[in-house]
Amino acid sequence: MPEITVSMAAGRTDEQKKGMMLDITQALVKNLGVAADAVVIQINEAPLQNKMKGGKTFVERAAEAAAAKK
Repeated sequence: MPEITVSMAAGRTDEQKKGMMLDITQALVKNLGVAADAVVIQINEAPLQNKMKGGKTFVERAAEAAAAKK
């Protein structure tokens, strides 16, 4: 039974997350030859203030991106 854990910043819709999980499931079915019922996927979401890239939190990065669009 393949188990996949996806870690990402919070903010995606339930629809987006479901679509991603369906795509991952289908990839494992196709490439590993397992049944979809055997695939387990878990999403771990971090609040934007608790995730950092390049020395800036994702809150700071979002604010900078919004300011750049103005």
